[in-house]
Amino acid sequence: MGRSRDSKRRYLQIAAIVFTFILLLSTALLMVDLWENKNNSYFPGGTVGTPSSIEYDGIEYEFRDGIRTLLVMGLDAFTEADVIEGYTNPRQADFVMLFVIDDEAKTVSALHINRDTMADIPVLGIAGEKIGMVNKQLALAYTYGNGKVVSCRNTADAVSFLLYNVQIDHYVSVTMDSVPLFNDLVGGVEITVLDDFSGVDDELVKGEKVTLMGDKVLTYIRSRKGLDDSTNSTRMIRQRQYLNALYQKALECAKNDESFVLNASVKMADHMVSDCASNQLAELAQTIVEYEFTGIRTIEGQNIVGEKYMEFYPDSESVKKNVVELFCAPKD
Repeated sequence: MGRSRDSKRRYLQIAAIVFTFILLLSTALLMVDLWENKNNSYFPGGTVGTPSSIEYDGIEYEFRDGIRTLLVMGLDAFTEADVIEGYTNPRQADFVMLFVIDDEAKTVSALHINRDTMADIPVLGIAGEKIGMVNKQLALAYTYGNGKVVSCRNTADAVSFLLYNVQIDHYVSVTMDSVPLFNDLVGGVEITVLDDFSGVDDELVKGEKVTLMGDKVLTYIRSRKGLDDSTNSTRMIRQRQYLNALYQKALECAKNDESFVLNASVKMADHMVSDCASNQLAELAQTIVEYEFTGIRTIEGQNIVGEKYMEFYPDSESVKKNVVELFCAPKD
């Protein structure tokens, strides 16, 4: 009986660690606390205050207690440079997903937010203070700030504004070059190609099963230009498909090789920024594995070709519906 409990506990520990890899867009850093002494003077924990109530479909709702949030960002950067001097940088948040942990219902939900979403973004001054707002693609919120902690916090604030000022408790960001690195550590990931990549990568044939290795995984989850449907909405479908397959493969590796997690952690250590210490990430991952996962949500809206780039205009009712269902209860 004791051995059975130990085995179950060991399985949950492995699953928690592996899920943390996925939360960080295939990055794990559970043993190393890189950010204990970071300077975060302009951006204390948590974002703007949560409103007291919200009306949806003729019913007034109030925001519930007992909910925690974790914002995960995948950056279009391929090296982890030093902190940039000044408050603009060339990076963007290519992947944005908000995990909502409901401690009362013991559930975890994920909201995959389109990086092209037109949103109100805080503009930062030369000292890092907020000096105004601008309406641009959500991905550009990261370009304001030092390319690390301040940029993460600025993106979290932009997500909060989009979602009726819900509080973003924690964040993690990872650079895109971590994806093929972790992908290859698990021996590659098999998927069925969802789109026609002719002229982009002729080895990715629509409808065929392929095992993604090396930079080919980035081609699959990041490509838009040259495809029949160049919207980010289509790319997001491929990203969710890949993450689901990666989770299963990584879990197998961790179960079969006790050294896998530690070896992967060491290799991934240079690719992450978070406001969480390693023990906090471990606790979040453990909670996520033990709670019921309700699935990945998206916000409905319309893709429009802007002056230079794609722009996604979220449907206001869809935004409100997600906020109400994830964070609220009918007001007494």
